[in-house]
Amino acid sequence: MTVDMSQHFTTGKLLKFVAPSIAMTIFASLYSIVDGLFVSNFAGKTAFTAVNLIFPFIMILSASGMMIGTGGSAIVAKTRGEGDDDRANRYFSMLVWFALGLGIVLAAAGFAATEPVAALLGASGQLLADATLYGRLILLTLPFFMLQYAFQSFFVTAGKPQLGFGIIVAAGVTNMVLDALFVGALGWGLVGAALATNIGELVGGGLPLIYFLRKNASFLRLRPVRPQWRVIGKACVNGSSEMVANVAMSLVGMLYNLQLLAYVGEDGVAAYGVIMYTGMVFGAIFMGYAMGSSPLMSFQYGARNHREMRSLLLRSLGLIAAGSVAMFTAGQLLAEPLSRIFVGYDAALLALTVHAYRVYALCFLLMGFSIYGSAFFTSLGNGLVSALISFLRTLVFEVGAVILLPLWLGVDGIWLSVTVAELASVLVTAVFMIALSGHYGYRKAGMKAGKAS
Repeated sequence: MTVDMSQHFTTGKLLKFVAPSIAMTIFASLYSIVDGLFVSNFAGKTAFTAVNLIFPFIMILSASGMMIGTGGSAIVAKTRGEGDDDRANRYFSMLVWFALGLGIVLAAAGFAATEPVAALLGASGQLLADATLYGRLILLTLPFFMLQYAFQSFFVTAGKPQLGFGIIVAAGVTNMVLDALFVGALGWGLVGAALATNIGELVGGGLPLIYFLRKNASFLRLRPVRPQWRVIGKACVNGSSEMVANVAMSLVGMLYNLQLLAYVGEDGVAAYGVIMYTGMVFGAIFMGYAMGSSPLMSFQYGARNHREMRSLLLRSLGLIAAGSVAMFTAGQLLAEPLSRIFVGYDAALLALTVHAYRVYALCFLLMGFSIYGSAFFTSLGNGLVSALISFLRTLVFEVGAVILLPLWLGVDGIWLSVTVAELASVLVTAVFMIALSGHYGYRKAGMKAGKAS
């Protein structure tokens, strides 16, 4: 059933609405997690390091899909809030076709660049060969990976987050089962892991494409449209913060790998890989909440319902605060069992990973606020502020921390750098939220009554 976004959302209703999006982002993150798990245990430490080394490059290329989905869904939801469903549908179709075409171009360019990028990141010999092989195979289905990202946002905007969740579950289960078959049972190593991911991405990006081509699938339906480059450009600018965040995170991941190779060696990169794989699930919970709640804010902004905007903001901040404490606690308790799943075969590597995980987990107390803050301004159509938050969070604060802190604290400075960057980012986010509250109407003193819900 399609959810009515004009209703008043209590905390319970809000959680029910965003739950499928949270589950959806968690299952989407399972692609790389399952690959890493099987590669590490069945193909060995060098193959596992190769996947960790080239994965940020793949994520840089795929980030455009999230940019189009988040930026475009805000425009589509706002247009619906203004009462123009036909125009919203045209925008949706145009943005999906654009994402597919861009994915094909980026896949071709990435295929040629994979080996030079891996070499630039310090890979040589077998590590270079493995990273190149895995990266090029993954790029074969990059267009569908980008569509999967885009459709995650559009399913929420269509009022069908449960259906989006079901498709991501299908894609995740497909990937996991094929990993067990190709890597575990048949021993195909990196090739098997990549093929399992390829097929999972075909499910995650292809099934929504088929669904939205059907008549009466929802108020959003894919149809032939002429490109309106102004709208495409606006969607890209509006969603640029999500792209900046993903690109920056990937660049920072590359910098982490370079620093860890210098301070610790291959074991450091492997330990970081474990943290990134499992930490991805913690981050996915915050990302899922931000993605699931953003169309609600966009709709109410388009409808000029300032009272509901304020209600959504305050409830969201409260839920994120509670979730942050829960995430940190889980990170401390699960550091050893999660690390053991990946690298239990090497006692020294396991000890390094557990220590690093517990230090790194401090960032779970803060990251949700920065993620939500960036998505909040995207939902209001302020791509500039949203992008600035993401840019400062990663390319300024985190890069600076990962370079400078190790000079003072050694390798622990690397593990602490994300926490320091998140703290600075939360302060910046709070300043923007307070400064712009009057402009967007969610400040209590200047709040308008809005329409009744």
